[in-house]
Amino acid sequence: MAGPTKEKGPKNEFLYFAFRNWKLRLGLFVTVSFLVVALVGPFITKFDPWGYVGRPAEPPSATHWFGTTFFGQDVFSQFVHGLGPLFLVGALGGALATLIGTAIGFTAGYRGGAVDEVLNMLTNVVLVIPTLALLLLIAAYLKVRSFLMEAVFIGCTAWPWTARAVRAQTLSLRTREFVDLARISGMKPGKIVVTEIAPNMLSYLVMVFILQFGGAILNAATLDFIGLGPTTGISLGLMMNYAVMWGALPLKIWWWFIPPGLAIALIVGALYITNVGLDEVFNPKLREK
Repeated sequence: MAGPTKEKGPKNEFLYFAFRNWKLRLGLFVTVSFLVVALVGPFITKFDPWGYVGRPAEPPSATHWFGTTFFGQDVFSQFVHGLGPLFLVGALGGALATLIGTAIGFTAGYRGGAVDEVLNMLTNVVLVIPTLALLLLIAAYLKVRSFLMEAVFIGCTAWPWTARAVRAQTLSLRTREFVDLARISGMKPGKIVVTEIAPNMLSYLVMVFILQFGGAILNAATLDFIGLGPTTGISLGLMMNYAVMWGALPLKIWWWFIPPGLAIALIVGALYITNVGLDEVFNPKLREK
């Protein structure tokens, strides 16, 4: 006599569909691969990213995998050292934008009334301000800039769309029966949001963070590329800035600017694909059969 069949729990069901989703697997593979290079690369490269270690503008070779710059600096060393700040600014900037937007969205959506109107007005004001122009003005007036400062600037200007999205979701959830029961039981509003509403939006918040992560990377790369990034250190955006500034394009030193530009495109694209894959996994209507 056969024993009873064991039903799959929510966790096992998520893992089952996650492993079956090729978009999620591909996006995570590309992102994690670059992350591993960012963590391990600086320890395996034998050249200083700023050291003059080869002939000027030397093409890729067995000694210099990505060639050298116009000044004889090893491009691969700059590349692996520049990946870390890229992920750092993306993660911190994306997390800060998600945190601010989520807090404002929860408060506005659950409280309603005058609180909602004031926070919604603040969100709309920040939303219509040209983010890049504001970042340019702030960065241009600071003589000393760091990657941490860059992440804070990006996080403090990228939260409005998150706030509006979270507010809309909260407005829908606050009328559900389980929220009414929590309210009747005497639970405080803050606890209701944290223990009742937030868990039902966890998958949505994860996808919001991934989008903010990719957006922060693009904003940071843009600032670095136009010369308004950190004043010390190296990043992929700064590599492209130096390449353009010293004429790598007209001189056809393609190995100086293609690797960082391609890496940025692949990482942001992988994050987007990961987000699409997660949406298909979390949403039963979109799951692959």
